[in-house]
Amino acid sequence: MIAAPWNLILTIAFVFTGLVCLIDLMPRLARARGRKGPFDGEILVDVNHILMSAAMIWMSWSMESELALWIQVAVFTALTLALLPLLGRTRNAPARIGLLGHLILNAAMIWMLAAMPLLMAGMNMGHDMDSGMDMGGQMPMDDTTVGPMMMGTPMWADIVNVFFVALSAATMLWWLYRLACSRHHRLHATCHIVMAAGMGVMLILMNG
Repeated sequence: MIAAPWNLILTIAFVFTGLVCLIDLMPRLARARGRKGPFDGEILVDVNHILMSAAMIWMSWSMESELALWIQVAVFTALTLALLPLLGRTRNAPARIGLLGHLILNAAMIWMLAAMPLLMAGMNMGHDMDSGMDMGGQMPMDDTTVGPMMMGTPMWADIVNVFFVALSAATMLWWLYRLACSRHHRLHATCHIVMAAGMGVMLILMNG
């Protein structure tokens, strides 16, 4: 789990994003049922972010189930593949960039879930090193302490993680720009700002 107070801060942030997308989703579903047509891209984006918000809240408090991690990898991979064709059907450049931002956050989410054991290895090593010290500051060394406890996050994983943090920050800046320029859908833009910021913060905390 993420250490306090960040787990509380992230929970509040992702409850906000989940509720905003849920409130947006309900009338869209009603309209889709009324015209009996296929779900549009906005419905898929809302569903995607509701599930992402729930997954981020879960990761803030519990990361013990490896099966749950890989189920989420499969879910967000499927959602990403479903969103990809929408790039060719977007109305204009801002809509296309916005959709690209959603895809970036999905890719960051998949990376976070799949690489979580690697990202948190350094953190776990630090905790194990502290707990292994005796009163004289010496750490007992034997065959059981050399292994996973002494292996931190590999450098390539750190680099990839920084890359996704940067992409999350760029997505946040895009939605800040949209918030400043638009007179409509400001709450939804704020939701995406919080989602992108929360993604970047979570990646940093896991790799701490």
